[in-house]
Amino acid sequence: MASPALLAREEAQARCANAVRTLSDAQLARYAITALIDEAQLTPKPALVDRRGSGAHRDLDLDTMLRSAQALEPTFAALARAARRRGEPSALLRTELAQIGRAGELDMLNATGGSNAHRGAIWIVGLLVAGAALPAGAMRPNAARISTRAAQIACFPDRFAAPSDSHGERARQRYQVGGARREAQDGFPHVIDVGLPALLAARQRGIDENAARVDALLSIMATLDDTCLLHRAGLPGLHAGQHGAQRVLDAGGSSTAAGRAALAALEHDLLTLNASPGGAADLLAATLFLDMLAHHDADRSLDSWNI
Repeated sequence: MASPALLAREEAQARCANAVRTLSDAQLARYAITALIDEAQLTPKPALVDRRGSGAHRDLDLDTMLRSAQALEPTFAALARAARRRGEPSALLRTELAQIGRAGELDMLNATGGSNAHRGAIWIVGLLVAGAALPAGAMRPNAARISTRAAQIACFPDRFAAPSDSHGERARQRYQVGGARREAQDGFPHVIDVGLPALLAARQRGIDENAARVDALLSIMATLDDTCLLHRAGLPGLHAGQHGAQRVLDAGGSSTAAGRAALAALEHDLLTLNASPGGAADLLAATLFLDMLAHHDADRSLDSWNI
């Protein structure tokens, strides 16, 4: 007969493995829009909409971002519901998710008066919502597992998609970078390998939560070929974002005096170029979404995703 300690350990492991599966479609949607809201409100962010103002954006402000996020709650719930019903990544699921996502874009545009606040986030965060809703079987549903399942969905073609002429797609083709599509198909490396580790490392160093999230954003910016920067300012914009973000991190991050000075210089450079790291912002929202899933059970530890 197993010892009480072994039984307790097995019960705890089972509870962790089942934690994500206990979340309803509505709860997953709520985490998704909370991640979008938290990203929008995070301050200061270089040249992005935050509590201080509109950054490099003329058609967006914080109120618009919040309206957009709230309007997308039914979309994220529908994405989770479709994934749970289909049960496995498939071309059929990919097509259904795409149709739901396009309807969500219309809801977003209606809420914002035509401004594109979260088109990229619908794709990035929406896929992770679907990945979290898929049955995990015997596998522990950690961040890597969720991102892998989401990537499997992203690798199927969207059979009914019209040829894309978005800003991001034009930048992707012109500069031969992967963009949001490749990020998803590769399993969200800037979330799993960059954003989440940076966030956890900052917390473990005792950095306050706001600065930890800003540093996670900067870590993503430092290595991401952000098509938003490329669209708005070409290679000079991308290089300003990447190198400037790395300088902030090298100075000790946004919680230090030197880091704050470097962050101010980064923002100045991006505003001068009229450039905004919107792709990195979407990936930060994805990072925050997975982080919230890891902590929805108050008994679980900060490193419970075991990434």
